Amino acid sequence: MPLMEHLRELRNRLTKAMIALALGAVIGYLVYDLVWDFLVEPYCSLPESQVSGPDDCSLIVTGPFDAFFVAFKVWLFVGALASAPFWMYQLWAFVAPALHGREKRYAYIFAPFAALLFAAGAGLAYYITSYALTMLFGFLPEDADPFLTIGEYLDYMLIMMGMFGVGFVLPLLVALLNIAGILPHEAIAKWRRVIVFGAFLVAAVITPAEPISMLALAVPLVALFELAELFAFLNDRRKRRDDPYSDLDDDQISELDETPSELDGPDVGEQSGKRS
Repeated sequence: MPLMEHLRELRNRLTKAMIALALGAVIGYLVYDLVWDFLVEPYCSLPESQVSGPDDCSLIVTGPFDAFFVAFKVWLFVGALASAPFWMYQLWAFVAPALHGREKRYAYIFAPFAALLFAAGAGLAYYITSYALTMLFGFLPEDADPFLTIGEYLDYMLIMMGMFGVGFVLPLLVALLNIAGILPHEAIAKWRRVIVFGAFLVAAVITPAEPISMLALAVPLVALFELAELFAFLNDRRKRRDDPYSDLDDDQISELDETPSELDGPDVGEQSGKRS
């Protein structure tokens, strides 16, 4: 299609995705109380000495619009999850015409794995939140009371769950790039130490300044990366076994055997004499 047709199709797909997100946000509005109770549960499970009161786990509000912004974020969060099948289909419908049959088959296989890995990462972030907050609040002096705002807590939860989910999906992207032939195993093995160091560095940057969250993200990332590297190794070995020329670069000159071979059948001179 011409460029303008692609842009029009992209606009239509985005419009449909935004409508689905808005309808999903309506669902978030209806289940807001249930979702908020779920998100605040890690904070409420802290020891009584580390919450705002001895008998409750109240979060404070410092501005008149804080409650609305928190609710709006939760609506969008639920809306994005509820409408995920629809807007992911719109994305797929826009990209699929450019893919070959084999690429589509791999996409159908890896899409469920990506969803499962993202859910596993988000679930891990939710699970370790209470331990992380317990360690962070443990540095408070005895005469200090922790007062956490409702907006800060929600941002912390969403960022942690989102970052953990995306981090768990990155090794799957490594496997996809290897299948596409963009990232061979040799390149992965060459940069293994840098990637492991980068996993710990990224985990230290996006998590709070305490070791529980950092290790909870970095260790699974390294383990998943090692699985991706093993997959790349086995996949490249299979390619070499099926195609001995798969390691050749597109611009590499192939080695040709210039030794003249004997012609089969009668001699060329004899054939020309018979013709005469």
